[in-house]
Amino acid sequence: MNLQNFRFDVGADGVALLTWDMPGRSMNVITEEVMSELAQVVEKVAADAAIKGCVIASGKNAFSGGADLSMLQKSRAAHGKALGEKGAEEANRLFFESARKLSQLYRRLETCGKPFAIAIHGVCLGGAFELALACHHRVLADDDKTKVGLPEVKVGLFPGAGGTQRVARIMPTGDALQFLFKGEQLSGKAAKAAGLAQELAPQSEIVSRAKDWILGGGKAIAPWDQKDFKPPSGRIFSPGGMMIWMPANAIYRRETYDNYPAVKAILHCVYEGLQLPIDQGLTVEARWFAHILRSKEAAAMIRSLFLSKNELDKGARRPKDEPPTQLKKIGVLGAGFMGAGVGYVSALNGLEVVLIDRDQESADKGKATIDKLISGQVSRGKATASAKEALLARVEATPDYERLKGCDLILEAVFEDRAVKAEATKRAQAAVGPDVVFASNTSTLPITSLAETSLKPENFIGVHFFSPVEKMLLVEIILGEKTSDKALATALDFVRMIKKTPIVVNDSRGFFANRCVLAYVREGQTMLVEGVPPAMIENAARMAGMPVGPLSLNDEVGLDLGWKILQATKKDLGAAAVDPAQERVLGFLVEKNGRFGRKNGKGFYDYPASGKKTLWPGLAGLAEKTLDPDAIDVKELERRFLVAQAVEAARTFAEHVVTDPREADVGSILGFGFAPFTGGALSYIDGMGLKAFVALCDTLAAKYGPRFAPPQLLRDMAREGETFYRAA
Repeated sequence: MNLQNFRFDVGADGVALLTWDMPGRSMNVITEEVMSELAQVVEKVAADAAIKGCVIASGKNAFSGGADLSMLQKSRAAHGKALGEKGAEEANRLFFESARKLSQLYRRLETCGKPFAIAIHGVCLGGAFELALACHHRVLADDDKTKVGLPEVKVGLFPGAGGTQRVARIMPTGDALQFLFKGEQLSGKAAKAAGLAQELAPQSEIVSRAKDWILGGGKAIAPWDQKDFKPPSGRIFSPGGMMIWMPANAIYRRETYDNYPAVKAILHCVYEGLQLPIDQGLTVEARWFAHILRSKEAAAMIRSLFLSKNELDKGARRPKDEPPTQLKKIGVLGAGFMGAGVGYVSALNGLEVVLIDRDQESADKGKATIDKLISGQVSRGKATASAKEALLARVEATPDYERLKGCDLILEAVFEDRAVKAEATKRAQAAVGPDVVFASNTSTLPITSLAETSLKPENFIGVHFFSPVEKMLLVEIILGEKTSDKALATALDFVRMIKKTPIVVNDSRGFFANRCVLAYVREGQTMLVEGVPPAMIENAARMAGMPVGPLSLNDEVGLDLGWKILQATKKDLGAAAVDPAQERVLGFLVEKNGRFGRKNGKGFYDYPASGKKTLWPGLAGLAEKTLDPDAIDVKELERRFLVAQAVEAARTFAEHVVTDPREADVGSILGFGFAPFTGGALSYIDGMGLKAFVALCDTLAAKYGPRFAPPQLLRDMAREGETFYRAA
């Protein structure tokens, strides 16, 4: 055998050890070459009478992240080429055979007649965990770093190498569906409790335990290949079985609104597969996998949430000539909710943090917020008490700006007011000097104007976090007119250190994310004035694919903040720059009724001390007229929500605020939850087709106003038959 990605050794005891250790990679991934080599090993083990069985292990710090999804993208491209050259029938046959190749390899391993055990440490996800499920015995390291899961659904796919069939034959059907639907990672203990692993052991012992199982007479037959096998939940067509499927379908529709074909395919695979022998079930799964792999949703989600995101995470926008920055200590100005969140994620990733506020009490409140965040992780078993102590020791809370001396980066997160920000900038730079990169966490104020208060504008940059900082994955980096490559490189290195995904945008009021999300929120406010029932507004937005309705989102952000932003915009740009309907809504809630959102328990919703939030009945006072709910076109409401955001994203592209479609799409999904199944705001336009999108914009603009009018760039692209992803 000529193995490049594995090491294969047979011990004196007759047990082979296959160590997966791909050269030049920090993580093992499944590629065509890996599949070919694994197939050779399986045949070698099966044919050699001297080999009693085989243990599969990893030579990396983790087992494997699964398949290289670019391989799947290439198979889609090959199918498109075959359609033209060989016709639909042959092209589809070849695509199906390609799509089931990994599944067939795993089935051959499972039925080759020799026992295979797998020793897993670190993450083992996707196709790698499907390999584990095909092995006859699974031993997991008993530590916090070992996680297993099938997260394919998060990029528009589903486990297509036997995952749906084996999981549904190991776990009770309801649990299996939840595991497959959510794509979550399980700890070793949770995996063993679910039956997905047979043993837990210290990492140093997992290989020897796997070998011991083989030498102890481990069987080379899976439970589902034994004659007396029965699925954990019994037959589908039984009273117990049918009690599962009606609620499962209802849960699917409640959670996805039928927007995610891969989730529906999981239902099909499990429902149909459990009625069949395993081999036929695998064929059913493969047919659904080939179908989903060709869907536009999968193509868009793989591109944005895997390929593009990974490219941005690895520094696609980092200036190549700038040397790496060695960040050890940062200063955070403002110990409020945002500043404390930034301090927390920074300390969590090993940085020393000086947390500044106007007095010691305020600074201490910020550190208390950090304490609460890490304590929550400890209580959930995701961090240890010693890790908490070490993190808190890295955070110094103080009102003394002189303590900023020695910081490698200053990040300002004070109140969204020019004067307050200017004062904080002045005091910080008096302590650290002009050469330390200074970042502002402003949400709307243009960076170029804020940089005017800086000693050195070329070292001034925007680093916009999203709330809550510890949960949101995106950071928007904003370039002022004078921002240098050094400042950009420093900001990107910082964002990478704290394990967030960056997008780089040029200066503009609201930048990229807030311009788009404010269009979404404004559309909900406008619908209220039109007389659309508030509950219908919220439900239509979720049906369109948004994670929360615009009224809920506005409450979370703060109505008073929205009111302040509106007033600041009006002051800077004039009354024509604000939407009268939006001003009416926010003025009515904030000024007249003192409703600031969740923060004071009163917004579009009422937030009781105990119990669920409910829509405030007083919202009826905003409607200019009463509409018959049955006469409202819900599909049009859905389109308005998505088009309002997408056309604003297109405007930012036309204005060179965003210059890379990848950043617009990744930013729109991670930053404000733009319907992930579309692949992002610009992919939504591409998916619809530029001509169709422009026509829809014109229809909505004629009916609802110029906010839907497409920029000239879109008209030009439609005329020329272009897309944002020209090579797609």
